[in-house]
Amino acid sequence: MSFLPKALTVPATSALSRWFASRAPKSDSAILNLRNVYIFFSREGTLYAVLLIITFIAGINYGNNLVLGLCFYLVSVWLISFHVTFAHISGLQVRLLEVTMAEAGAPVWVTLQLRSESRQPRRQLLFSFEQADDKANSKKDKKVHKKIKHSADNKHSILVTRLQGEQVIRLPVPTQNHGQFELPRLKIKTVYPLGIMRAWSYVYFARTAWVYPKPEVFDWQAQYAVASQEDLPTGGQYRQGQDDFERLDNYVEGESLARVSWGHVARGQGMLTKHFADPVGHEQTLDYADMPAAHHEQKLAQLAYGAMKLGELGVIFHMRLPNDTHSTAPMGEGDSFAQACLLRLAKAQ
Repeated sequence: MSFLPKALTVPATSALSRWFASRAPKSDSAILNLRNVYIFFSREGTLYAVLLIITFIAGINYGNNLVLGLCFYLVSVWLISFHVTFAHISGLQVRLLEVTMAEAGAPVWVTLQLRSESRQPRRQLLFSFEQADDKANSKKDKKVHKKIKHSADNKHSILVTRLQGEQVIRLPVPTQNHGQFELPRLKIKTVYPLGIMRAWSYVYFARTAWVYPKPEVFDWQAQYAVASQEDLPTGGQYRQGQDDFERLDNYVEGESLARVSWGHVARGQGMLTKHFADPVGHEQTLDYADMPAAHHEQKLAQLAYGAMKLGELGVIFHMRLPNDTHSTAPMGEGDSFAQACLLRLAKAQ
């Protein structure tokens, strides 16, 4: 429950977030220490603090040494918990290994390497990427939004029950729109061992992710199907193989003698090497201008679908965006080229 006016709640939260960020500069590796580890009472610890106050007041008011002794004992437990909980998270090393590319609406996966040089294992460490509040939510939807957000936080967090030495974990981060995606801050927290104190830290990563448009199926993709080898017309694309005869070339020393045309040798026409090729389909062009959609985002989504489909089929293709010319549009085939095309779409404005 906040005792601040509603108009001051958001600025106060924003100022606090900026203060946290100023103490942890962006980097792909971080070490938790005195500067960036924070500690305070947990939810259960707040009740524990209330119990301390009640026992202290009761002991003073009634002059009861037994109650005061209990109060001082509880205070010593609190101080020990304060020290142990802070030491349990301090010194942890976090390094960002990889960030995947994803389609809009799907999560990007972040791979982290955790390292602990402590002799004692670290336990009950919760890792999660914080999600920004949706400012567009109406007042009526706030309660529903909080429930959904709480469910999403549980889904996109990982609890490391025991950490000693090195360990690699993967965390999903939800996305919405295509383009460059700045990773939200990583929150690491623990209430180990007694649950009275809560220690946490924030890590801000410098690396960003790319999100490409969500592929949209459309009717026009039928002309991108690979032609069958029987119906392949002249001018189709070929690659080196051993099925169909392609041409004769002069023999080059070092080439396999099995490819030499011995018939030409017998007729005194010299040593010639036979070359063969396998048909792989037609060169296709994915052109932004040819997309049937009316809106820019839909055109990009259809290009994404076409690139993925042609990559799966192994067809050689171009992908031409609005600022590309015929000579600058890259050409390739396979899944790796399709991924390169999706990255281009993610960077398209």
